[in-house]
Amino acid sequence: MTVLQAALLGVVEGLSEFLPISSTAHLILASSLLRIPQTEFVKSFEIVIQLGAILSVVVLYWRYLWRHKNVWPTILIAFIPTAVIGFFLHGFVKGFLIGNVPVVLWSLSLGGIALIAFELLHRESDSAVADLSKITVPQALLLGVFQALAIIPGVSRSAAVIVGGLLLGIRRRAIVDFAFLLAIPTMAAATALDLVKSAGSFSLAQADLLLVGFVVSFVVALLSIVWLLRFIKQHSFIAFGVYRILLVVVFLVAAQQITR
Repeated sequence: MTVLQAALLGVVEGLSEFLPISSTAHLILASSLLRIPQTEFVKSFEIVIQLGAILSVVVLYWRYLWRHKNVWPTILIAFIPTAVIGFFLHGFVKGFLIGNVPVVLWSLSLGGIALIAFELLHRESDSAVADLSKITVPQALLLGVFQALAIIPGVSRSAAVIVGGLLLGIRRRAIVDFAFLLAIPTMAAATALDLVKSAGSFSLAQADLLLVGFVVSFVVALLSIVWLLRFIKQHSFIAFGVYRILLVVVFLVAAQQITR
C-alpha cells in the first residue's frame, strides 16, 4: 500500500462511516479496485482508520456529552451486546468476512432493498422518543444487538442502529445522534482489540500509513457528519438504499473492465 492509497482509503472511510452505506464495504471494494492485496495489515488498516472517523464524533459532540452525562450509561449498555459478539467472533470476522467481496456485494444489495422498503412503510409516531436519556435499558440492549449485525461487511453499522431505533419508537434525529455516539466505544474497542492482537506485525512504514489514513478519515468524517445532520431534516434514507444497489452494479462493471 502506498501513501496515496492510504489517503484515498481515508477519504472513503470518512465519507462512508456515518452514512447508511457501510464504510467497511466501501473500504473492501475500494481496496479491490485499487488492487491492494487483503493482507493482515490491510485488514487491520481498514479497522484502525475507522477510529479517525470516530474521533470526529468526539470533537463534534463533546459539549453534548459533557452536559448530558445521564446519556453515558445508555450508550454503554447498548455497547455491551456488540462487545460480547464482537469479542467472540473477531477471529472469524477478520479471517473470513473482512475482504470477502461476494459477501459485501450481497449485503449491500439486500441492505439497499431493505432500507428502501423500510422507508416506504415506516411512519414515525407522535409519541416517539426524542430525548436520548429516555431510552430504556431493554431498548438500549436491542440497539446493541442491531449494531452487532454490522460485523457482516456491507451491513452498515449506522443503518442498523438507525433502523432499529426507528422500529423501537425513537425519533429519527435522536437515533441518528445515538448512532454517532454509540460508535465511540464500539470502534474504540474494535481498534484496541485488533491492535493488541496485530500490532507486533506492523513495521514502522506501515505505522506511517495508519497515521495518514487516520488523519484523512478524521477530517473528511467531520464534514460528512455535518452534511448528514442537515440532510435528514428534509429527506429519508431511500436515496442511500438506491445508492447501495447502484454501487454494486457499478463495481461489477468496473471490476470486469479492470480484469480484461
